[in-house]
Amino acid sequence: MMRRTLLMLVVLVCVLSVAIGISAQDDITLDFYFPTAVDGPIVSTIEGYVAQFNEANPGITVVPSYTGSYTQTRDTIVAEGMEPIVDVAVMLSTDLYSFIQEETIVPAQSFIDEMEDPAAFVDDFFPAMLLNSRDADGTIWSIPFQRSSVALYYNADLFEAEGIAVPTNTEELIAAAQALQTDERAGLLIPVAGGFPTWMYQAFAAGFGQPLTAEDPSVVNFNSEASLDAVTFLTLVGTSAEDGGYGVGPAGGSAWGETPTAFLAGQAAMIYHTSGSLSNLLNNADFTVGVAFAPSGPEGPATVLGGGNMYIFDDGSKTQEELDAAWAFVEFMSSPEIQSDWGVASGYVAARQSAWDMEPLASRVEEFPQYGVTRDQLDVAVMEFSSYDSINIDGIVNSTLSGILSGEVPLDEAQATLDTAQAQIDGLLDAYR
Repeated sequence: MMRRTLLMLVVLVCVLSVAIGISAQDDITLDFYFPTAVDGPIVSTIEGYVAQFNEANPGITVVPSYTGSYTQTRDTIVAEGMEPIVDVAVMLSTDLYSFIQEETIVPAQSFIDEMEDPAAFVDDFFPAMLLNSRDADGTIWSIPFQRSSVALYYNADLFEAEGIAVPTNTEELIAAAQALQTDERAGLLIPVAGGFPTWMYQAFAAGFGQPLTAEDPSVVNFNSEASLDAVTFLTLVGTSAEDGGYGVGPAGGSAWGETPTAFLAGQAAMIYHTSGSLSNLLNNADFTVGVAFAPSGPEGPATVLGGGNMYIFDDGSKTQEELDAAWAFVEFMSSPEIQSDWGVASGYVAARQSAWDMEPLASRVEEFPQYGVTRDQLDVAVMEFSSYDSINIDGIVNSTLSGILSGEVPLDEAQATLDTAQAQIDGLLDAYR
């Protein structure tokens, strides 16, 4: 408790130095929307950070609102329109181009450029964390906050008992799953059921040689050979051996929320899930939880980034003082001190490199090296899908993948189905090329 208190005192001093440049005026009230996609007492943790900021910054009051999922948060912002638009929100990093097109966000770059040492601020973020923060010209629009990647979790006690090495590629992954599967326990659960398989699929598309997205937001690679290989592999995981599959998981994949629950209950030897689930799994498992680079390709590991960034919104009515106050809050929430604490509280990967040398994260990694694995995996991470017209294109990708993975579209028709989807995607992107 004393260590946490000292940490927050340090944070408050840092915030005061940030906010002191805001000119005196009437009190500023900022609305802050935040979603979450991991289990645990996340809402109270965020509200605690906001309370610390408010206490250290008289004249600025941030009002936090938990707004459900990322989709629900975006729907709330859209429904409210511009009367007035929210001040700060944590939204998917992949929403970047949609917000740019809608002209509803302020580039973080405009505030960074006014900092005493802009390079020091930017360079402290892991390079991978900024892949979905920049536009094609290199301008930073949003700041990483609750970032994650796809990781492999495994029951280390089972692996040790059976003398099985941790898999490093897809061949080893299937071999381990088959060796550990029983009538009561799946060998491998990959959460691609439920209509939103795109994120998990991206890790395998990258692993098989071609990421779905590129730095050019007018390019999406959905009908490549790697894409077909990825969706075929994911389908075979849940296809019985009698039907030519691997037979190590349920047909069509597992559901997102049920996957970590099944793992904790001993109903799965391995699962793919967000690195943001790490704290929840470590805190609740009655066995040793192992974490490994996601072995998503035949040649080795590959993963995809995910999670949310902090955006500053403006409908043209905000004063500069209000925008400066919003930036002070964003800078506070992305500070190494908060990122260190947030990484432990949530399991998300702390986005700032210096955060890993601070308490409480430094001690947490020493006690649980699994946290270091999710950090080191950033070296094999690719940017998450992001493009122009991303909402419509994401819908095409999700529905196409769901049709194949569910078995509605047989594998021998998968390439033709991907080709049809690619034509639809290109039709939407042609206007931007």
